[in-house]
Amino acid sequence: MDARLSIVVPALNEAAGIERCLAALAPLRARGHEVVVADGGSTDGTAALAAPLADRVVAAPRGRASQMNAGAAVASGDALLFLHADTVLPPYADRAVLAALGSHAWGRFDVAIDSRDARLAVVGVCMNWRSRLTGIATGDQAIFVRRADFPGFPVIALMEDVAFSRAMKRVTPPACLRERVRTSARRWERHGVLRTVLLMWRLRLAYWLGADPDDLARRYSH
Repeated sequence: MDARLSIVVPALNEAAGIERCLAALAPLRARGHEVVVADGGSTDGTAALAAPLADRVVAAPRGRASQMNAGAAVASGDALLFLHADTVLPPYADRAVLAALGSHAWGRFDVAIDSRDARLAVVGVCMNWRSRLTGIATGDQAIFVRRADFPGFPVIALMEDVAFSRAMKRVTPPACLRERVRTSARRWERHGVLRTVLLMWRLRLAYWLGADPDDLARRYSH
């Protein structure tokens, strides 16, 4: 294998699903790639459940950006892929990523939301087209980057993926892979599809207008 991929999984109280997430990455580990879990202080045993199924489990300050940066700091791969604990990669994602990084410094996958709700199928399509048109990726899309070009995620409370995308667009446009990751519908199911979509639109607009990410995070969590 010419290049090695490090998959960094930020996790916080993911005991219900972390074993399923990491088991799905076993074929990648078997092909020589690395899995690093960055735990943000879970109180439900997430770190202990992850340990047998990952190459490294690292403790990190709570916050997705801080956790992803901590995972990247101990990773040894030539490229980094940041995967949410409730998201599943497509088969042979490693081949697609490493091929894309031959001509791009970074990129992301298309996303499908794991639900039978037709509205969420539309949401996924819209997310992919918005990303393709703007060059902005979201964490749900499994962002990946050459290690040599990784600047770190800005340590902000929310929108770290948007800020990262804006910085990386100055290096190269993103590779927008049409292979799809599947992400959990739990966020939309918990708060309602329309309410969640409208909230994310408002938060994203507020961020672009200069709102404080700490304030946006408080609005997102309520």
